[in-house]
Amino acid sequence: MLVPLSNTPRDYAWGSTTLLAELTGRTPSGAPEAEIWFGDHPGDPSVVDDGSGETLDVRLRERGAPPLPYLMKLLAAGSSLSIQAHPSKTQAEAGFAREEAAGIARDAAARTYRDDNHKPEIIVAVSDVFRALVGLRPLAQTRRLVAALGDGPGPVALAAHLQGDDDAALLRETLQWLLSGQAQAEVDGVIDAVRQASAPDFAPELAVLRTIAEEFPGDPGVVVALLMNLVELRRGEALFAPAGVLHAYQEGLGVELMAASDNVLRGGLTPKHIDVPELMRIVDTTPAPAPVVIPVDGVFDVGMPDFTLTRVAVDGQAQAALTGPAVALVVRGSVAVSGRSGDAVALDPGTAAYADPEEGPLTFTGTGEVFVAQPGAH
Repeated sequence: MLVPLSNTPRDYAWGSTTLLAELTGRTPSGAPEAEIWFGDHPGDPSVVDDGSGETLDVRLRERGAPPLPYLMKLLAAGSSLSIQAHPSKTQAEAGFAREEAAGIARDAAARTYRDDNHKPEIIVAVSDVFRALVGLRPLAQTRRLVAALGDGPGPVALAAHLQGDDDAALLRETLQWLLSGQAQAEVDGVIDAVRQASAPDFAPELAVLRTIAEEFPGDPGVVVALLMNLVELRRGEALFAPAGVLHAYQEGLGVELMAASDNVLRGGLTPKHIDVPELMRIVDTTPAPAPVVIPVDGVFDVGMPDFTLTRVAVDGQAQAALTGPAVALVVRGSVAVSGRSGDAVALDPGTAAYADPEEGPLTFTGTGEVFVAQPGAH
């Protein structure tokens, strides 16, 4: 089976008003458009564009096929997403079972685990620049940034929490303190210092912090963001957020691929529920440089059995081998996708096709850029 897929943009408040419209050649509506989902996730399954009106989850069930282990998205950020982390598979299974036993409705605002799966994710920049906060910055650099904020009570208190020898333990204690609700005066003091600071070595970081401070006044997540790596991806570069790693995408358009899950533990920059004890249970506070992913022959392989992502540049004709059910998404140009069945699907930017593994290898004809999602080989 090789069929075209489409979906409607989701209107989350942080979405861009222009990026998805520009990609797909539409006139912007003026409303935020944040994500387009390509897959069979029950939260928003893709439509099979063959005239049947079916969604992909229904079509796969009718064929006796299992659900896809991944979800592919176009993500367009016009402002900061919430700071968040995702559980490991073991943590998700335990948390889901715990909340099921407690009788918490799966759609309840205070529900943390909506399924029993992990949610590692990779994002590849499609815009010329994609900004993100990912992972906790090495502490020596953060101490220099805090020192540049001056000697006000807020920065002094934050600096005191970051003194010691065990960097991971210090960052864990600092996150707990910031999100406890007991540090608002210090949070406000740090934010005031960020607005006034001048530190050439950290000019991009301060610019981002000032922007989110305006978007989320008084939010402790602004200070959590101060502890994180700022990354500016260029088109075609990628980031990986494994279990427990804090991240908050800031601005830009990207292709995102993740395990099929909706489990999110938030750590600020959001009006939604923040489960601080559970976040502290699952978060990885080991400081490290941002987890940038370098593709090998166009393949972004992060060692996950749930998914792998391949970028295919098409100039005339190109092929992609299949290891399982695949979703092929076009982000540039005009490309026809065909498989062993002889069926062909014509795709423009922002449209995709689903292919059974029996269709492989897929052949792409035309000129453009395609991202192919499929299960990993691990």
